[in-house]
Amino acid sequence: MRLSIEQLHISYGRELAVCGIDLEVESGETVALLGPNGAGKSSTLGAIVGIVRPQQGSIKFNDEQLVGRTPDTIARMGVSLVPEGRRVFAELTVRENLLLGLTVHRGETSRHHDLEEMLERFPVLRRHYKTTAGKLSGGEQQQLAIARGLLSKPELLLLDEPSLGLAPQYVDLIFEILTQLRGAGVTMLLVEQNVKRTIEFADRTYIMRAGKVELSGRRAELQQQEQLAEAYLGGGS
Repeated sequence: MRLSIEQLHISYGRELAVCGIDLEVESGETVALLGPNGAGKSSTLGAIVGIVRPQQGSIKFNDEQLVGRTPDTIARMGVSLVPEGRRVFAELTVRENLLLGLTVHRGETSRHHDLEEMLERFPVLRRHYKTTAGKLSGGEQQQLAIARGLLSKPELLLLDEPSLGLAPQYVDLIFEILTQLRGAGVTMLLVEQNVKRTIEFADRTYIMRAGKVELSGRRAELQQQEQLAEAYLGGGS
């Protein structure tokens, strides 16, 4: 499996959000996409899953062109997005939110098997199975959002700011969950605001600023260039 983005351009009216970036994710990798607000990170994820239409460029997944395909088609091809802000359905129960994740069902196991597997992976969801999602804490909702994204058995999991707005103990938990997913062989493209921790976690990192990739490299390379990375990000964590 391979995601390959070449010369991607995205604009909103006259505002250019992404300016000709190139990006790759190989099978089994965890790749991070970092940058300040407005750098174009979420727009890039949106283009991958078909909710943002680029003006120019190529996005290929398993050698198949994604540009021009609908979000549901891309999901059935094996790409799943855990969106920024979790976006769980507050009035629906945890069970009902999870069932929505099974709308696109891939793989050979049954829906019941996959649902039970997710409840084993996320025990808090079993405890709150019949609770409306709006009553969960932010960290619990994020676990629900990740579980929902995993239920389609994606080949590539995109995560947009999974630790944003969470208490420190939940940030630790989310990174622990991501570590477990990586150990299970899940391929991930991660957008995060926790710069230092994400560079330490990811196999490779791309750093965006003003719609362009300004720096990229493997974990050890970027850790050695931490001051340079922070300069591109404009400082901060």
